[in-house]
Amino acid sequence: MNMKAMRTNSNGNWMLRLIVVAVCLQCSILNDQFSTCSAQPSKRRVQSKTEAQQKQQSTQGGMSQRMRLQYPTAVDMPEDVVWRRDIYREINLEDKANAGLYYPPEPTGKQMNLFTYLFKLALGGYIPVYEYRLDGSEVLDASAKVDMKTILDNYHIFYEEEGGKLKVDNSDIPSAEVKLYYLKESAYYDQNNSSFHIKPLALCPVMLREDDFGGEAAKYPLFWVKYSEVEPFLSRQSIMTSDKNNAAVMGLDDYFTRNKYKGKIYKTNNMLGKTLAQIAGNDSAKYSAEQRRIEAELEQFRNNIFGDKAKRDSLDSIASVDPKAAKAKKKRSRSKSSESTEKASSKRSKSSSSSASSSSARVSVRRQRH
Repeated sequence: MNMKAMRTNSNGNWMLRLIVVAVCLQCSILNDQFSTCSAQPSKRRVQSKTEAQQKQQSTQGGMSQRMRLQYPTAVDMPEDVVWRRDIYREINLEDKANAGLYYPPEPTGKQMNLFTYLFKLALGGYIPVYEYRLDGSEVLDASAKVDMKTILDNYHIFYEEEGGKLKVDNSDIPSAEVKLYYLKESAYYDQNNSSFHIKPLALCPVMLREDDFGGEAAKYPLFWVKYSEVEPFLSRQSIMTSDKNNAAVMGLDDYFTRNKYKGKIYKTNNMLGKTLAQIAGNDSAKYSAEQRRIEAELEQFRNNIFGDKAKRDSLDSIASVDPKAAKAKKKRSRSKSSESTEKASSKRSKSSSSSASSSSARVSVRRQRH
């Protein structure tokens, strides 16, 4: 009995030892996992932040990629075009062609002009805005992005902060003071489908403010917006296109895609990086001449893409002849030629018969004398 009890005790001790070893191993594994987990919270936070940023980029402007495909906008300019010219225009909203971008001067209900619409989109974080540099050039990438709070502070636009969000009343939006836009467009020839296009690339609202002494209003370019980032939203907003018929409206995307705006050229991309004002100096006549020259070059290139227009018109006039009239004319010419041929053949036959008769009449018989 003692030996049996000892064996039972020894077996129990071995079992207890095995359990203790298993528990220790499990504890060490748990400790390793805990130490790993405790060392990674910051890393996980960075990873989650990156994922959130990627998600925000995928739904840029509040529109997912799926929505962009369902509501397609204008075709982007190909990168491999054989001819292209970048032009900067000054869009004056007091011109009749551009007045629709100014109405209404202050937002009334759902009606708002272009600047108010852009301002609200930027304030809500739907579109980014980029700084306007002193040299007038635009950099439309992440390095040039500007916070809207900086814009509001720089131009003394009243705002309130509620829950970390900026809020500006409609009456405080300086939409009535924005009477100009700087617009960058690209005129290019697409060799893939043999077509000429003019596509807007960027917009810059310009605020005109008079000083306290009533002098000439000073220009304050506010910020640049990239047209491709604004374009998906423009289809949701329309503008009035007629003073006589207020029901005549057009979508903002159609307005810019169809190049309904009009503006004077103040700069082109050139190797010297000079504006027209720098090229012309203080000579207004030379400045106007440079504007007309560039417009004429664009028009000439557009009209002569497929060769000389005068030669094309002459070929088109030949091709536009009535086919029935041409066929009748051809038939008449054939009948005339056949009649002339018949007359010539009959004339030849008469001449041959007369010659034969004359030759037979010359035959004489000599008489013999007896």
